[in-house]
Amino acid sequence: MSKVLILEDEESIRSFIVINLKRNGFEVLEAADGNEALSKLNAVPDIDIALLDVMVPGIDGFEVCRRIRETNERIGIIFLTAKVQEQDKVYALSVGADDHVSKPFSPTELIARIQSLLRRVNVHREQSAKVSFHSGPFTLDLISKQFKRSGDPIELTPTEFSLVQFFLEKENTPLSRDVLLDHVWGKEYMGDPKIVDVNIRRLRQKIENNPSEPEYLQTVWGHGYKWKGQGQ
Repeated sequence: MSKVLILEDEESIRSFIVINLKRNGFEVLEAADGNEALSKLNAVPDIDIALLDVMVPGIDGFEVCRRIRETNERIGIIFLTAKVQEQDKVYALSVGADDHVSKPFSPTELIARIQSLLRRVNVHREQSAKVSFHSGPFTLDLISKQFKRSGDPIELTPTEFSLVQFFLEKENTPLSRDVLLDHVWGKEYMGDPKIVDVNIRRLRQKIENNPSEPEYLQTVWGHGYKWKGQGQ
């Protein structure tokens, strides 16, 4: 049974989410403020997904996300944001979130987003075939789930790991935003397609010597993005 932590200070909203998650077979942990959320995350290390509201008492959702990502890149993180807070959506992704859902939201949409992210989390965790990818100084190992540059590990979120894997599988092939959305987020994804661009920027910060002039994860104007392999 997958475990989901909910950080939401409004009890009515939290209860609404809890009821719908339990109906869909999830084990649910609740937190009304940022400190309580971090305490539960530390006490229960195998939480799969964290749902984080932005404006909560004490430590806000952004800071909770940052602290999670300092020690845990494998947990899936979804922010619950108000529609009027467009800048919050972009910022949430920049600090390590995998997705965001705008309030008000339907139970169907929220469950679909959680299940989509959970598939990426599980792929990131599972031990599968002995497959690895090599490109220049980079190595992606699908057994250990490690991504390295010149032997030094680079921590990736589940979404980032799925993106890198797909890029390396399609090395030197331009991939459109729609193709990336369908492969990584799923054809049922109903969110903002700009989530692709934010994740690309975040990846460049981790892998490029100069993110503003990317050597490896390049923009192909009019087509999308590609991973530039050796000899290209």
